[in-house]
Amino acid sequence: MTSSEAPADGIPPRPVVGRLPRYAAGKPPAAVEGLASYKLSSNENPLPPLPAVVEAIARQQDFNRYPDPLSSRLREALAEFLDVPAEDIVTGAGSLGALNQVLATFAGQNDDGKPDEVIYAWRSFEAYPISVGLAGAESVRIPVTADGRHDLAAMAAAVTARTKVILLCTPNNPTGPALAAAETEAFIRSVPSSVVVVIDEAYQEFVRAADAVDGLALYRKYPNVVVLRTFSKAHGLAGLRVGYSVSNPGLTQHLRVAATPFAVSQIAEKAAIVSLQNFPQVVERVQMLVDERARVAAGLRDLGWTVPDAQGNFVWLALGAESTRFADLAAARALSVRAFPGDGVRVSIGEQEANTRFLQLCADYTKPSGPS
Repeated sequence: MTSSEAPADGIPPRPVVGRLPRYAAGKPPAAVEGLASYKLSSNENPLPPLPAVVEAIARQQDFNRYPDPLSSRLREALAEFLDVPAEDIVTGAGSLGALNQVLATFAGQNDDGKPDEVIYAWRSFEAYPISVGLAGAESVRIPVTADGRHDLAAMAAAVTARTKVILLCTPNNPTGPALAAAETEAFIRSVPSSVVVVIDEAYQEFVRAADAVDGLALYRKYPNVVVLRTFSKAHGLAGLRVGYSVSNPGLTQHLRVAATPFAVSQIAEKAAIVSLQNFPQVVERVQMLVDERARVAAGLRDLGWTVPDAQGNFVWLALGAESTRFADLAAARALSVRAFPGDGVRVSIGEQEANTRFLQLCADYTKPSGPS
């Protein structure tokens, strides 16, 4: 067949592609005359990288060379920072890239043609069903509880002989609560040791709950645990795409085979290292956002809103059918927020003025009368 004879609709993709949801990135704010616009839709850090990081980026010049495929210098810096062996760290393009490497390694189609199963809470990180489907596995979604938490009992009950991976998002994006240490360890003990348990801690630095799980503590105890972390949120390096997984050698030996070569550029590696070297300043910035998060959450509750425990850099409004309308009202005030139609609205913690304007919107908001 020549190019002129190609089908009008183009070449069809794998059947699974047509069944997958599209990832919807947070939209930029609309321009409104007389108002500064703020993006609160992508859980980005509203602050730029540290000055030392910006300076290091400006000095980087070796872009004619490929980066170290193993990110050896970053892994060594992380090993010292986290007190783990460098051999237990596998870098990736953000924590999502690290997750895709886990799924490519441990979940997909079996030789019998049947897919493996991957269990995760829902609603949770919206890339999960896309990544699981592209890996060739089947998603098993377990609804979160009314207060936005993982239903660990239901997740454990959903395990079958085909379950290969379980994803635990803590704090859960987009609802906010973090898993507690005791309940998470009990859950890991309740599932077969042959199942890989991924503890996705993209927002770990923002957690203030005293009983929150520490994924690294569990990785040290259980050889089937993989911890995901990232420089996108707390470190303000979302655009550079640098994240990593931490797991025991029995898993990392296979993860390195599936790891995308050169996923972390030399500029991303250098920026991450310098940010780690200046981590006390990162902590100060994170605390500023945590303080703003506390102000926003308290303000919402004072207004009569019910808000799940917010342990990330965002808050969740369970608006259901009103989610899209609320996002439109925010856009009219030059705020972009992330609506999940039928479920709710996630609002990132941003600049102080943006957060105050969001609270005013919530004060003015009136749910329409009649059935929603």
